[in-house]
Amino acid sequence: MGELVSALKTMDADADVKAVVLTGSDRAFAAGADIKEMKDKNYAEVYKESMLTAWNEVSEIRKPIVAGVNGFALGGGCELAMMCDIIIAGENAVFGQPEIQLGTIPGAGGTQRLTRIVGKSLAMELVLTGSKFDAQLAEKRGLVSRVVPTDQTVDECIRVAEKIAKFSTPVIIAAKDCVNQSQELSLQQGLLYEKASFWGTFALSDRLEGMTAFKEKRKPNFTDT
Repeated sequence: MGELVSALKTMDADADVKAVVLTGSDRAFAAGADIKEMKDKNYAEVYKESMLTAWNEVSEIRKPIVAGVNGFALGGGCELAMMCDIIIAGENAVFGQPEIQLGTIPGAGGTQRLTRIVGKSLAMELVLTGSKFDAQLAEKRGLVSRVVPTDQTVDECIRVAEKIAKFSTPVIIAAKDCVNQSQELSLQQGLLYEKASFWGTFALSDRLEGMTAFKEKRKPNFTDT
């Protein structure tokens, strides 16, 4: 996870990168935490090292992350996918939080993000039974943006990322931030936050360019300023 976070931070700081695609293999999106390494740890050890806390840094990346999920996304793999901004699933994708089968619970957002996305009842069932669910149910309950043929997952993610990358970077970041704040704030607080961010775009050259291009019926030339 340290290497992944480091790579994401590098891309986040790169002015030439506007969106990131994160994917695994056809068989699995991500393996999650190393159970064999965890097995012999005790409470004092996991508390002192703040186990899994570093995973939260994925959700702190300011640029959009598009996750392409094929195969298994279980445990930490499911939690990692939920830290991303858009999830596109292949038809063979399988999600789940099976930690209860190991005598523990999800520790990187599985009880929190999953509940916010799919609702309490389904999240409770999945967490308490360790059951897996397929891409079709994930789409129905809003966990994934869409389901595509497995061999088209990565291409679809790239297409979405390229579409995002056509726009102004500071506006992309502001839009992502506002959507994420909707998960943390009350409606009234969120509306105020959104309004302030909207007003803030009027300090950007790209806002003026976008509206001028619309008026002149031409494509905008955004400069990320």
